[in-house]
Amino acid sequence: MDASLTSSDTPDTPDTPISAHTPTTALNPEQWVAEHGDDLFRYALSRLRDNNAAEEVVQETFLAGVRHLHQYSGAGSERAWLLGILKRKIIDYIRQLAKRERTSGYEDEADPSAQLFDEGGRWRKDVPWSTLPEQQLESRELWEVVRGCLSHLPEGQAAVFTLSVMENLDTEAICRELGITPANLWVRLHRARLGLAKCVSAKLPDVNTTQ
Repeated sequence: MDASLTSSDTPDTPDTPISAHTPTTALNPEQWVAEHGDDLFRYALSRLRDNNAAEEVVQETFLAGVRHLHQYSGAGSERAWLLGILKRKIIDYIRQLAKRERTSGYEDEADPSAQLFDEGGRWRKDVPWSTLPEQQLESRELWEVVRGCLSHLPEGQAAVFTLSVMENLDTEAICRELGITPANLWVRLHRARLGLAKCVSAKLPDVNTTQ
């Protein structure tokens, strides 16, 4: 078996030679589902908005962890190590969705706010809600509504919003993961925020979604 990690398996931690650390905590794969399954599933569901997809990436995370037990340095907790792998699995899943969307041409047809933009991504008309302030995501009620609204966005728009706002990836990283240009990223993110603001305003009229 190849002992090297794939990009999907690599946790979000600095590369460290395996020999540099002696694990201070023994991993216990037999208990992963019981001890970490629910937390990892909730995290995945909040990003992917689909039960089956969340279950899939969590399963892949556990399998990757078992394959690479020897890569655990012991520098962090077992849960943090698994979460790092899960984040890569989520990004890979989103990347595959975005790739399928590009080849199918689905985004333009399904874009709920396409009528508000021209082909260059410029405004067709003024609207009272142009963006969704990220700080308002701290509200639990609002967050639940946003998560529901995300499920109605085209996958390409949901992908860039998830990676940019929820995973805090920078422009270069998102473009690299999704295979898109910065200009395309901006248009998708702008449309995602517009669609979310419209959806949130409809469900929570008292929430301010203007700049």
